[in-house]
Order: sequence, then C-alpha cells, then structure tokens
Amino acid sequence: MTSRRNFLKACIATPLLAATPRLTLANTRTPWTLTASKTTQRLVPGDEYQEASVWTFNQTVPGPELRLKKGEILSVDFLNQLDEGSSIHWHGIRNINAMDGVSGLTQPEVKPDGQFRYQFPLNDSGTYWYHSHAKTWSQVARGLYGALIVEDESDPAVDHDLVLMIDDWLLANDGTIDEASFGSLHDWAHGGRLGNWLTVNGESLPTIEVAKKSRIRLRLINVANARIFRLNIPASAYLIAEDGYSVPVRKSQDVVLGPAQRADFIVDLDDKDLTIAETFNSEKPYPAVVLKVVEPNQSLVTKEVLKQPQPEAPPLSIDVSIPLHMQGGAMGNLSEATYKDQLRPIRELAQTYKKAWAFNGAITEHHDRLAKISIGQTVSIEVWNDTRWNHAMHLHGHHFWIQREDGTVLDGKRDTYLFQRGEKANLIFIADNPGLWLFHCHMLEHHAAGMGAVIEIS
Repeated sequence: MTSRRNFLKACIATPLLAATPRLTLANTRTPWTLTASKTTQRLVPGDEYQEASVWTFNQTVPGPELRLKKGEILSVDFLNQLDEGSSIHWHGIRNINAMDGVSGLTQPEVKPDGQFRYQFPLNDSGTYWYHSHAKTWSQVARGLYGALIVEDESDPAVDHDLVLMIDDWLLANDGTIDEASFGSLHDWAHGGRLGNWLTVNGESLPTIEVAKKSRIRLRLINVANARIFRLNIPASAYLIAEDGYSVPVRKSQDVVLGPAQRADFIVDLDDKDLTIAETFNSEKPYPAVVLKVVEPNQSLVTKEVLKQPQPEAPPLSIDVSIPLHMQGGAMGNLSEATYKDQLRPIRELAQTYKKAWAFNGAITEHHDRLAKISIGQTVSIEVWNDTRWNHAMHLHGHHFWIQREDGTVLDGKRDTYLFQRGEKANLIFIADNPGLWLFHCHMLEHHAAGMGAVIEIS
C-alpha cells in the first residue's frame, strides 16, 4: 500500500476524520430505528484501493451517534437485515437485564429480517457506546458499533463536544477487510484480532474544524477488537471521566485505552492546529486525528474552573468474594480445563473446540454461573491474570471500584479494566441490579475462546 503501508507494517494507520452522524431523540416516546445491514465504505484513501464490505447500523461506520439527557428513556427499534442473527448491547449502561442485548443470555438473537425494541431509562450520564453482541469477534470487527452519549445539566460548558471512535482494521493489500483471517486460532490464543489500519469515526487521517481558542470536550472510545491505544493530546488538556464515570479533574495529555474503555477530556485550544497521536503501537507518534482551528463564527463559552466531583467511597465491608483465576492462552500454564462437564487437555480444547482460556479451571457458557448473589450484597471479584497477555475485563450492568494488590483503590469507578499480565486486583461492586450479568474479556477473541462467565443476582 505504498509508503502508507508503513502503518500496516508497524500495526497502526494513517487516518482523516469527519464528525459522526448525530441523532437527537427529543421525543423518547417515538422509537428510533437502527438497522443492521451490509454496505461498502472506503477505509483506505486513494483510487488504487477498493471500498471495504462493512456491516453497519443505518449504513454508516460508526452507526448514528445517539445523544440524550440523563433521565430520558432510550427507545430503539432494532431491525436485522443481515444474513445471521444479531443483537445490540449498550456498553457501560446500568441497564434493565432484559434490555442488555446479550444473545443467548438476556434475549434470543434477533434472526434475519427480525426486529426487537430496546427501551430503558438512562440513569447515568457519560460516554457510552453500543455494539453487536452476537458473534462479536466478527460483527464488531466489521463495523457494527456506534456512540451513546448521555448529557447532564452539570456538564461543563464547551464550544465543541466531539466523539472520537478509534478502531483498527485488519485489511488486505487492496484495502478490503481480510476475510480469511476471521476465526484464526492464533488470534484467539494470543493477543486477539490486531488490525493494521487505524480509523477514527470510520475515516482515515481525520480532520475536524474547531474554533480558535475554543473549549472542547473530547470523548475517546476504543472500539477495536483487541488493540490497546495510548493517545497523546499535546494541549492544555484535563481528564474528567473514564468509562463514563467522573474522576478527579487532573491535567493530563496521555491516556491508555484498552478495548471498550472510554476517556473524556476538556481541552482548551490556542490558535494552532492540534494533532492527537497514537503512541503505543509504533516507534514514533502516529497521527490519529487533526483538529484544525478556524475563526469562530459565534462567541465562545467562558472557560470556568472545572469542578471537582464528589467521589463515591467504596463499601467498607465485602459480603461475597469471588476468586477468579485466569489461565490459558499461548505460552500459558493451562494444561487442561473442564468444558461441557468433562476435564479435557488444552490441545483438544484448542483444536476441537477453539477454546484457549479458562476461569478457575473451567471454560463456561451462558448456562453456567460463576456466582449467585443476593440483591444488595457487596461483591469483590478477586482477579488474578495468570496469563502472558493483557485482558480488558468488562462487567455488564454495574460499575465497579478497582482495588490494587497493595490495597489502594483507584479514583472513580469503571465498567472495563485493563489487567496487565500477572496482575492481581479486586473489582468491587454493589449488586443492586438483578439479572444474569456477563463478565468477560473485551478482547473479543478471548471471550469467544472461553474467557467469559455469568454472575446471577436475584
């Protein structure tokens, strides 16, 4: 791919950005429609490259940006025009269990030509997203995702509120999606499906016009299957939220995002263009998006001092502890595991069933339970990542505190936490949301290969 293939070789790409399509659901009594279907979209600029066959919500990657107010009801009719079943998961929302969108657990998959209405209250403000939750390792990698933004009256005033959905795609030399690589056992047992072309909001090397000396809210969302991004914002930038949850305001120019994680920044621009770069996956900063400053066409907001949030303290005592020993993967120490009620050697699990990871010596499915919890109990998932790989662990339906091995607790709460290899940490939450909730690795191939479990709260 000419000199731009340096990205393919270095495993990150050259991107250009346009704002995502935005839908404001002002009348929450009238459902919006999200239709999953196939189309084509150019991912690599240049006439020498082909358009890629992508799977989309409403014919765009990403799908429409849904922006509502805290306290409103989200009502969406999902229509499936794919040739396989699908569903929509509303990532990070403390949802009603029946609306969580996990095929085979909280609902049957929506069959081709079928539809399903998602309707639930938005009780938490913040940056969230939606994506397919059926064959996620394939459907998300093909483009089935979009942003869900829940605004609050207390949000800081800004001139621009920008959502940046950051993805990497595994492409063939002609710019199309590498179809033959789907389902690769190597990916499932190693780091997951790692792409070779970076996009922001579905475009390569993005440019967005913003007003000179304006105040911007940047909502960064990692929608990649498995890629970890480190993003650098070379400006006066303040981190204000992670995973939709307010954190103590602090000046920061860098953030590491595992798959599914989000981070919100307030950025005060001067009169120079701003290039946000990816710095984790290449030897030198790789441009991800350019904010091009232009003369403002209206008065700008007053840059008020950002208010510090009131932190919510973790519970003083734990009612239920759930030990979680994560094993498996390439170069791992897992020799055998229980699967379908039978102890099987790892070679058979990998070659026959494409399973490579285990929790507590077992590979579980949706009918299995990691734990059964009574409503209102405080719970600690005591995770030990005893593997050679990082894992972005996501809990549905709840936000959790993170207690490190030395006893310290990170600021704020999360719904996804990136475990380093060998790391031990406790994920502490209050089981105040009844239902069957999935706990899994958001390196989507890891989940498909066994790294998932269900916690029942009743």
